[in-house]
Amino acid sequence: MGIPFNKPHFTGREAFHISQAAITGKLSGNGEYTRKCQAFFEEKYRFPKVLLTTSCSDALEMAALLLEIKPGDEVIMPSYTFVSTANAFALRGARIVFADSNALNPNIEPKQIEALITPATKAIVAVHYGGIACDMDTLAALAARHSVALVEDAAQALDGYYKGKPLGSFGSLSTFSFHETKNITSGEGGMLVVNDPELIRKAEIIWEKGTNRAAFARGEVQKYEWVSLGSSFLPGELIAAFLYGQLEHLGEIQEKRIQIWKEYYRLLKPLSDAGYINLPYVPDYAVHNGHLFYITTSSAVERDQLLSYLAEHGIQAVFHYLTLHNSPYYQNRHDGRELAQAERYASTLLRLPFYFSLTNNEIEYISEIIRNFFNR
Repeated sequence: MGIPFNKPHFTGREAFHISQAAITGKLSGNGEYTRKCQAFFEEKYRFPKVLLTTSCSDALEMAALLLEIKPGDEVIMPSYTFVSTANAFALRGARIVFADSNALNPNIEPKQIEALITPATKAIVAVHYGGIACDMDTLAALAARHSVALVEDAAQALDGYYKGKPLGSFGSLSTFSFHETKNITSGEGGMLVVNDPELIRKAEIIWEKGTNRAAFARGEVQKYEWVSLGSSFLPGELIAAFLYGQLEHLGEIQEKRIQIWKEYYRLLKPLSDAGYINLPYVPDYAVHNGHLFYITTSSAVERDQLLSYLAEHGIQAVFHYLTLHNSPYYQNRHDGRELAQAERYASTLLRLPFYFSLTNNEIEYISEIIRNFFNR
């Protein structure tokens, strides 16, 4: 039995919408399908303004531009995250100040953040690992008290909630991913959510290569011209059309992924109860989105042995992530603080196969192999 780590899901509607987009002859960005997708998110989640992007990395880079990050500014974020979170701000010359994860899950530890804030701090970035919400009340209060921006890296968090409110609603800016490993995909792709109304017009300008082209398209100005720094962040219409075919089935996709998550949890809980592994911790304030399922082991050696054992039985699992403060690029720039929890997750966390077409029989097989490993 060969079980891959990921397998993109196709709803059957993507090809129809791509053909419709092609028929119109409008293939560049900000066409009908771009607007349809943006309207979908604005209506379903009550986001004030949504702009599709070519990736979540691009959305994060837009956020850095919108916040006017410059050399000398400091941005606080977790070390246990994907490199795009840091790259976006480092590209503008910011000093990245890494915070530790908390002991219960890989999300940032809010209690550490206040001591890291200085007069140079420009933003705090919250990363909702695995679609499980960070403590947004505490983070929002910290940001407000120190007059710094709060950004949500919600790459993994579409349709996740904090106290009944959708993730992506809390930061002045929030970013999402539609990479092929995500719940909803367009292969690559992402979006920027602009919750601060004062940043909406500026975001449209940056999104459209630094021009006021979006306002021109709405008939608000007679001509469009270069008015600010920007870049070509918007995706083509074929990408947006593919994405729209996925969005039509969002409810079905989410229902199945939550079911898969629950089945993993049920089958592996006896190992957790026996102290062999730890399962994902979901705080009472969070409703996760079934993005991924992970376990943590007692040591790096045990994690690597389990990865090999799974591979021997045709199961592709992966580790996720390496800490950024220890990375070859940043280790000499880090201030030397030990980030023990982030390093623990980097050494012991293992992600299991997770995709829409994963069957109960396959989940049972994966869980059985894990049980056999610990009961050898």
